[in-house]
Amino acid sequence: MNITAPILSVYLKFLMKMLQHKFVDFIPEHIEEGVLYISLEYCTAIHKCACGCGNEVVTPISPTDWKLSFNGKSITLYPSIGNWSFKCKSHYWIKNNNIEFAGRWTQEEIERGREKDLSIKDKYFEPKATVVADDLQSPKSSIWKRIFKFFI
Repeated sequence: MNITAPILSVYLKFLMKMLQHKFVDFIPEHIEEGVLYISLEYCTAIHKCACGCGNEVVTPISPTDWKLSFNGKSITLYPSIGNWSFKCKSHYWIKNNNIEFAGRWTQEEIERGREKDLSIKDKYFEPKATVVADDLQSPKSSIWKRIFKFFI
């Protein structure tokens, strides 16, 4: 009897899980294992942690958080999901409804990732420089503007 085949199948099952996606208006009270719930109205996706710990993972969908891609058949979330505040500290990708486990991060890597996330948010939400309409005036229109002011 070849014992490596059953061990390999269990190992592969752990490494590669599939999620079913469900588009919903509201996030349900009970989150099922293996289901990724997506509320486009609230720009949120939620699922149970892929490691099996039972924690609920909320991924906000926004320009500074996760990007959701739907090809008509499957879902991809970008970037990876790092559950750094959970005891399990699981780290994985959701690509085409598949969960691909990624390597564990050190505490230093987690801190650098959090700093990078904050930097992206700060840059995105920092006030944009505004251009005053007078700055856009051509020399020709500024002459007319001066003539107009002369008669006022």
